[in-house]
Amino acid sequence: MQIRTTRSSSPTSQERLAEILANPGFGNHFTDHMLTVEWTPDAGWHDARIEPYAPLSIDPAAAVLHYAQETFEGMKAYRHPDGSVWSFRPEENAARMVRSSRRLALPELPVEDFVACVDALVQADERWVPVPDGGEKSLYIRPFMFASEVFLGVRPAQHVTFMVIASPAGAYFKGGMKPVTLWLTEEYTRAGRGGMGAAKTGGNYASSLVAQQEAIAQGCDQVVFLDAQELTYVEELGGMNLYFVHADGHVVTPATGTILEGITRASIIELLGKLGHRVEERRFSIQEWKDGVASGEITEVFACGTAAVVTPVGELKWAGGSTPAATGVEAEDALWTRVRRELVDVQFGRTEDSFGWMHRIC
Repeated sequence: MQIRTTRSSSPTSQERLAEILANPGFGNHFTDHMLTVEWTPDAGWHDARIEPYAPLSIDPAAAVLHYAQETFEGMKAYRHPDGSVWSFRPEENAARMVRSSRRLALPELPVEDFVACVDALVQADERWVPVPDGGEKSLYIRPFMFASEVFLGVRPAQHVTFMVIASPAGAYFKGGMKPVTLWLTEEYTRAGRGGMGAAKTGGNYASSLVAQQEAIAQGCDQVVFLDAQELTYVEELGGMNLYFVHADGHVVTPATGTILEGITRASIIELLGKLGHRVEERRFSIQEWKDGVASGEITEVFACGTAAVVTPVGELKWAGGSTPAATGVEAEDALWTRVRRELVDVQFGRTEDSFGWMHRIC
């Protein structure tokens, strides 16, 4: 894919950039440029370009505003100790976007073009990739695709736009690394069989927001969703996958199909295998969670995602009851701490990448 570049005539000053990178937050600031590629049935993917970051001009009749035909991805670029910049398994994000696009009846952007687009934007805005400074600062990357055709008929759009933007990121949870409290929603579900649960599309996240509001109102950090058919089996949080560590060392994570196939999730499954832990991907009931913590059979619960990486899970609450944190979650030798450390050290180039996960950008 040929990508033309128009550099910003007024890039962020070095002084202002230093201020931003000192305390970037999450999703608050954006780099100087953005990447755009167009698609039509006749021309295919074309007009790939990097331009100064700016608001979009979109027609009120653009199909995405009416029928929510869009997909997106979330990934990061990491600065290594030698100053080089790397991404983590970008081809997996690209492959997932292909699957999501297929489910949303959007055109499929080839894996190699997706990776090239992400690389090109990061290279253009390389100075925005933070030095970790002993922490976990990185550049969060948001590729997304939407139906930009001006048409109100209900059918797949005949004009589609793919874009990539980026934002420097600090810690996802402002309070630091401590167990999150979860609210079990017994009214709302995130996705059903045959739905869009396995696609990374905004509608899935929109449907989770009212339940997340409910969780916050109950003094919790995140919400847990059950399956839509029986309201029995644990699926995922609003945007994170779950793991349950058992006393004999084996780990259970809910099977995919109606939940998102997380890149971090898949990586942790590989990592756990290397560390000698058997992993089961299967249906896991909410009663098994409650009983397992009560009996001591479940020693840890943790969640994972691109933004937060790995975070421990504490108390589980629901209307009329609660289950305390598993006893091993806050232990110094907790499995989640080792998993998190091993994964983050690979991402930031502090240890050998024996899995071949990292992709050098510049």
